[in-house]
Amino acid sequence: MSDRLLTLVRHGRTHANAGGLLQGHVDNDLDTVGLSQAATLGPALVRVAPITRIIASPLRRAQQTAAAISEHCGIDVDTDTRWIELDYGDYDGQPMASIAPEVWAQWRTDAHFRPPGGESMAELDVRVRTAIDDLVRSVDGGHVVVVSHVSPIKAAVAWALGVDIAVSWRTALDRASMSTIRLHDVRPALVTFNVTVHPEK
Repeated sequence: MSDRLLTLVRHGRTHANAGGLLQGHVDNDLDTVGLSQAATLGPALVRVAPITRIIASPLRRAQQTAAAISEHCGIDVDTDTRWIELDYGDYDGQPMASIAPEVWAQWRTDAHFRPPGGESMAELDVRVRTAIDDLVRSVDGGHVVVVSHVSPIKAAVAWALGVDIAVSWRTALDRASMSTIRLHDVRPALVTFNVTVHPEK
């Protein structure tokens, strides 16, 4: 079996990112900065290794980022709903500053905390690990790029490190960043984390 690489790409900026809003299943487009960020990704990813497959969350911000990568390398984009962002439920689209401190405290310490009408980190972790397990079984070699969101990418990194999803709260992930995992036969290895090739704005 040849070397296998999985690079997890966070989408570019949206107006909600710029405005400090929680952005889960709300379906925003990239803003002008986000489109510029997305345009830098294709050349950078090809330098890691030739891309053999692109998978993206169904949300527009991820699809637009994936499309920019696709235009550079000529690989079609597959959509997988398991890579969608955490469902923030009633908090979706709300200013992060409007969430009560005691809610943030519970959220950061309890992986089973579920926003009203939303999804817990534990639930997200299950679907992301299922998606990765399917990738590991189906990919014989090459460089797979998954364009997703902050919480699913952090869950994938936790999987690679063999640690609990709670590590998500101790990591920072910039927009249009790249994190690469080598899919060894015995165990995965995190090669790079939160690499950016653009000025973060």
